Order: sequence, then C-alpha cells, then structure tokens
Amino acid sequence: MSVLLRILAILWVACRHRLDLLLLRLPLPGLIRLLFWLMPWRYLFKPVGNSGGRLRKAMIELGPVFIKFGQMLSTRSDTLSPELTVELTKLLDQVPPFSSTQAETMIEAALGQSVNTAFAAFERQPLASASVSQIHAAQLSSGEAVIVKVIRPGIREVIRRDIGVLRLLAHILHWRTSNLRRLRLQDVIDEYEKTIIDELDLRREAANASQMRRSFADSELLYIPKIHWALCNRQILVQERIQGIPINDLTALDAAGIDRAKLASNGVEIFFTQVFRDNFFHADMHPGNIFVNPKQPHQPQYMAVDFGIMGSLEISDQAYLARILLAFFKRDYRQIAQLHVDCGWLPKETPVNEFEGAIRTVSEPIFSQPLGQISFAEVLLGLFHTAGRFNMEIQPQLVLLQKTLFHIEGLGRQLYPQLDLWKTAQPVLEQWVKQQIGPPQVLKRIRQQWPDLAWQLPQLPGLVYQVLNEQQKARPSQSGKKHIRSTSDLMRMALVFGCVSTSLWLMPVSITTAFVAAPYSLILLVGALLILWRR
Repeated sequence: MSVLLRILAILWVACRHRLDLLLLRLPLPGLIRLLFWLMPWRYLFKPVGNSGGRLRKAMIELGPVFIKFGQMLSTRSDTLSPELTVELTKLLDQVPPFSSTQAETMIEAALGQSVNTAFAAFERQPLASASVSQIHAAQLSSGEAVIVKVIRPGIREVIRRDIGVLRLLAHILHWRTSNLRRLRLQDVIDEYEKTIIDELDLRREAANASQMRRSFADSELLYIPKIHWALCNRQILVQERIQGIPINDLTALDAAGIDRAKLASNGVEIFFTQVFRDNFFHADMHPGNIFVNPKQPHQPQYMAVDFGIMGSLEISDQAYLARILLAFFKRDYRQIAQLHVDCGWLPKETPVNEFEGAIRTVSEPIFSQPLGQISFAEVLLGLFHTAGRFNMEIQPQLVLLQKTLFHIEGLGRQLYPQLDLWKTAQPVLEQWVKQQIGPPQVLKRIRQQWPDLAWQLPQLPGLVYQVLNEQQKARPSQSGKKHIRSTSDLMRMALVFGCVSTSLWLMPVSITTAFVAAPYSLILLVGALLILWRR
C-alpha cells in the first residue's frame, strides 16, 4: 500500500509541475497526444516558470533517487536543450539544505563532543547541499581548513521507499512485457540499491578516498584530499578542504588560462586508468564532485571529492571489456561478436556471423564520421539495441561503468567539443592489455597464487589415491597391464608433486620466499614438473 501511495504521489507532483508538457515535445502517436490534451490537470494547474525549472523542482520534491537521475541527465548537454541542462546542473550542489541546528546536533551526537570542542571554527551556513548529505566548512585546532559532511536525517527510509516503487514497476514490466525480461531490471535495481545504501555509510566513503589517494599519490593528473580518520564515522566525514574551480565553470577556467583541450583529454585518461589499471573507479563523476587546480593551467590537474559510489569489475569482465573496446577501435566486428558469446553475455547458440553483420550495419554509418565527432554513448546504445535482438541480458555489474562513461563523455564534450575520446582511450587500453599478457604479469600471478598452491599440493597424493581407489571399486572387472601402468604412473606423478610441495613447505620461510620470488627458479620448477607430467 505504501508503494502504491508513493506512485500516486509521484503522479501528483508530475501533474502539479506540468511535466506532461515535456512529454508533448516527443514524437508521440496522435491518440496519446489527444489523451494528454483531455487530461483534467491541464485546466487545474498552470505551468509556472520554464520547463527546466519545473523539472528540477519536481525532482527535488521527489527525493534523492530522482535527484541522482537528474544529476546524470545534467551532463548530457549534447542531447538535452540548454534550458534543461542549466536547470538540472543546479541539482549538483544546490539542493535545499536542512536545518543547521539539526546538523550540529547530529555532528555532536556522532563525535561525542560539542562542535566548539572538536573544531577551532565551524560555519553554521552550509557550504553545499546535495541529495543525501550536507557540507559545512570548519577549521581544526592545527589551523587546517576542512569540510564536515553529514548525512541527511531520515534519508535511508526515503530511499528504501522509492526503491520499492522501482521494484514494483520493474515487476509489472517483467510480467507484462516478455521482451523486457532480458533487461534484468530487478538485478539492476538490486545493484543500484546496494550502491546508494553504501553511500550512506561515510566510513566507506572515507576508505574509498584513502584508497584512491594512494593510487594517485604524486600524480600530476588527479589530486585526492586527505581524510581525517579520527573525526570520521558512519554519519560524519571530515576531509581536507580543497580550493579549485568547478569543472563546469567554463568562464572561470578560461580566466585562469586552463588548457581545456588538455583538461578533457586528461579526464578520459584518468577514467580508463582507474578502470583498467586500478580496477577501482569513481562512479559519481558529475560536475559537482570534480574541480580543477588553478595553479597548473598548462598541465591541468583534477581535484575529486565525494567517493561514496565507487565501481570495480570482475577480472574476466575487465579483460573482455578492454578487448571489445579495442576491437571497436579497429572495427573488428567479428571479434566483437565472438567476445560477446565467449564471455557469456550472449547465449552459446547465438549465430556469430549474423551478430557480426548486425553490428557492422549499426556501426559503419557512425564510423563514417570523424572520430572526434562520434559519440561513445551512441555507439554503446547502438550495440545494446543490436544485441537485444539476439537475447543479450543486461549485465548489472556494467551499469555503473556505463553511467560513468556517459558522465565522462558529457563532461569532456562540455570542456572541449572536439574531444576525440577514442584517440585518448586507445593507448591506455593497449598498454593495459600488453601488461596483462606479458611475462612479468604472468609470473606475478604465479607468485600471488603460490601460497594457496603450497597449502593444497601436500594433499594431492591422498586425493589422487582416493579418486583412483573409487574408480577401481566402480570398475572391478577391468584389469590388465595398461590400466595398472596408467594407475602406477599417476601414483608416481602424485608422489613427485607431493615431495616437491612438501620440501618447499618444510623449507625455512626465507628460503622458500627467495626461491619462489626468483623468476628463473620458478620457470625451472614449472619446466621440471611438465617433464615429469609428460613422462
């Protein structure tokens, strides 16, 4: 019942702000347009202000789930009208704040001390207000300027209620529309719920920021502010305050002499480095969270905040994604089609030749344009619609990546409309793929897995004996020299493996570590074991 009431509330807000006028801009069928014209709200509510302002106010009234959606739309200036983009951009840090007195009370309860004791100075007026939190400026007793982030009261219940609405709508669509089942809407909503609920634990955000600060230590491309762990908990986060230019303030960037073309290129490089080098990427890169260091105009440096939403991929998905993107750069449609089947995104029985032809049909008209004018989002959406005809299911683990990639492209095109996303991304991907298949990386993986093997190898002779014994009992009539010889060979091989692993196990730790760490010793060991296996 609460979900149904929430749906009615959403419809009421949409009618009161006359969002139907936005839908009438779309090429709707005549019958639907006629129904819109006959609806009673057209005569009950008069539109106030422009359509972008009405949409922004409706999203603020509906809560954080809708505000997040508006933030994502705000980066798509290449597809939305300037009127909508300007208004939706205000959702990034101009959400109405909650009471400063309430914020102080929450901070004092979380820290167990008064604000005046914890900080040398504290500004009651919020510095910024976002969908799930509010930020106040403060100063530590050491004199360092910091920001204090506090979670909005009651936000968890609001989010769970709206997630319930999304689940109901997804269930109805899944039940009534069979061709939407491949979208796996319930799985996507599960992933989104996990992401946004995790964002409410500020300890997780602080840990994410610390991890990324280590990954980009001394980097000229990206600066991550310092976390003050002694003042952090689930409800409160205290972080170094940075002084940067908002990424979407083009006038200020030009006044500071920032090289916008280089800035856009650096942003793409940072994203692909996070995804493929670190497998840990900032998944909430809207303009409210990204700033530019004004002290380095010719080598622009990004300054990032708000690490509540982070993404990572399975190693297999990471590898397949890199190979698919590289195949796109080379227009190798056959490999794209085969990779979709190999990684399980398409059924095994999918006719690869047909899928290859469908991809070529969609992609060739797009690639006929100069690369700098090609929208990465347009390519991905075209591929998605094409794969949908072959029963491709949505991969929930890739949803965050796709959303972040759209953000990056939108930001890059705002900064520098001629941004060639492909040219910037290709060298990063090629370097990563070379590293993954090179000898150093292979040896690194062997060294990483060796402790597990050292534990398991001593058990191998007993397991082999058990399997052979069960096999012999299952086939008591089978006998003969060939069977006896194969059994004997297996037993000897298991004995050799057991002796080698046990010797390594019994060695002093320092000797074993030195032996395993030496690449040539490891190669000789593997070679000897392969020879024994062959014999």
